[in-house]
Amino acid sequence: MLRFTRAAVCALAVTAALTADAFAGQIQQYPWVYAPPPGITLVNGRPSNALQLQSRYRMNPVFLRQVVRISSNEHAGTIIVDTNQHFLYFVLGAGKALRYGIGTAKTGFEWSGTHRITNKREWPDWTPPAEMLKRRPDLPRHMAGGVKNPLGARALYIGSTLYRIHGTNEPWTIGGDVSSGCIRMTNDDVMDLFSRVQIGTKVIVL
Repeated sequence: MLRFTRAAVCALAVTAALTADAFAGQIQQYPWVYAPPPGITLVNGRPSNALQLQSRYRMNPVFLRQVVRISSNEHAGTIIVDTNQHFLYFVLGAGKALRYGIGTAKTGFEWSGTHRITNKREWPDWTPPAEMLKRRPDLPRHMAGGVKNPLGARALYIGSTLYRIHGTNEPWTIGGDVSSGCIRMTNDDVMDLFSRVQIGTKVIVL
């Protein structure tokens, strides 16, 4: 669990806000490279285990996976998470990035920092931490991986923290401040990102 002094939290919040604003400015000055048509269906296929994940769910097109231009000094393969704008960027290089819509932390659960991906799991199990069980005693103590699991189809574990980039069984929450600190993606998007990311990948959370 991350612990900071009040002064450190304030300093981190100011730094994160300035960094996020600067990064958002870099992104917004560029148009989409590939813009999806309005109301496009997010999911039409079936995953490899033949279980339907999120069929025909519709979402704001701005949160659909797409290639965008980006001004960044980060190397190709880096993950940049803009929590203010609810976007995750996978840097492709040559001034481009693959952008995904995400769900981010609720008020009071925000965090920022630079870490590495330390583990990857398909259809991960979920064991709520003690702090979460205190807040939500109704939650199960353990849940096996599957379509009903809130971690969704894939999980990328961030550093030594309890946080993950993971799928969700609630795709309508993408674009909102909804989690206890984890970064949510649609199952289809997290499966795509999972296929691109290696252990050791740099993750920058703004």
